[in-house]
Amino acid sequence: MTDLTQLLHALPGAVLLSRNDVIVYANHASAALLEAASPQALLGHTTNEFVHPLDKQRSSERIHRVSESADAGAGTPNKPSEFRIHTCRGNLRMVLISSVAVEVDGAPAVLMCGMDMTHQSEIQEQLRESEQNFRRLFESMQDVYYRTDAQGVVQHVGPGVRRVLGYEPHEIEGHTAEAYYPQSSDRDAFKAAIATHGEVADFSGQMVRKDGRVIDISISSHALFDHNGEFAGIEGIYRDVTQRKNLERELQRLATTDMLTGMTNRRAFLDLAERTYAQSRRKGTAMCLLMLDLDHFKSVNDRFGHLEGDRVLVAFTQAVRAQLRGSDTVGRLGGEEFCVLLPQTDTASAAEVATRILAGTRAMRLETVAGEAFSITVSAGLATLLASDKSLHRLLDRADQSLYSAKRSGRDRLAIDVSTDDPGALTL
Repeated sequence: MTDLTQLLHALPGAVLLSRNDVIVYANHASAALLEAASPQALLGHTTNEFVHPLDKQRSSERIHRVSESADAGAGTPNKPSEFRIHTCRGNLRMVLISSVAVEVDGAPAVLMCGMDMTHQSEIQEQLRESEQNFRRLFESMQDVYYRTDAQGVVQHVGPGVRRVLGYEPHEIEGHTAEAYYPQSSDRDAFKAAIATHGEVADFSGQMVRKDGRVIDISISSHALFDHNGEFAGIEGIYRDVTQRKNLERELQRLATTDMLTGMTNRRAFLDLAERTYAQSRRKGTAMCLLMLDLDHFKSVNDRFGHLEGDRVLVAFTQAVRAQLRGSDTVGRLGGEEFCVLLPQTDTASAAEVATRILAGTRAMRLETVAGEAFSITVSAGLATLLASDKSLHRLLDRADQSLYSAKRSGRDRLAIDVSTDDPGALTL
């Protein structure tokens, strides 16, 4: 043992020597302060392991600052400052720490000296109360606190993760955050927003619970940077907002769905048709509109009553749906009038769909609650998007005119608009 080492071991104050934040030397007083079995038991640990979570960032900044001063040849020590630490036995202490950059065996290191300040009863009580309040708040948070490194590996996560994801904190820490996203696109969008703005608030996404259930989350986070200004990770909170999102989705469904038939309502259908029209014009793809109107529907209401009429509308919509693709949309425009949006569909293919709908409607065997059987038919008008169409209204108008042509020609048939610039229809 060198004279210097003997001197450091004899000092009453705690002394630690670290390289890259890893402890390479500890004297007897530091072992006593940190309640370690021996000074050697501290070797290989990082100093940051013992710092309270609320003081970790300040501690890291001080170490980086004193290291930078050494690189500049100044060797300026940090002023003494109080830090909360956890000992090897889990006890909390308040320690006054100062640090300075030194050179040992030709390699840079940081020398830290600490003095236990928790012996004062008043400070100890305040410290204990502060820690209890912090733990109570931390444990009861509905939000999940988390921090990742630059590679997205979770370094720390709060106990709220038990309620939100069903995991223990230690099951999350050390794993990448991507592992808990059902779709990588959600995580990619979040990372892009952080990279662009440096922070996000109430950012929507989804995560997978331990039991496999997918939940909606809201994330509020900010980017972390090291002393050189380089991206060092992300810190923030997220919460389970599944109930809120389900309510929003239900409200959206109610706002866009016809309550009787379950089809898209007039406003939502026209909004979708406008978007499809604009996309078709931009990309030069085909698009058709099929207008449908039940024949003599008023007589059904007059003969059997409006409740039976409602049952007919529901049955009809089911028959129409059976003939459509997943990309097609049918909307109820009002009363017994419906419209089918057929994107990327030419006239011939749309006519086949219409013919199947007419046949399917004709084949329906309806029966009143009283057991009286009856049947219905439907008339249809078809129009295809033309280069001369300057608005969706023009396409709707041509489909509507074709429908009335089918009505005038005897109903239960399809009329196809065949004009390019002049109105006209072909009745089938």
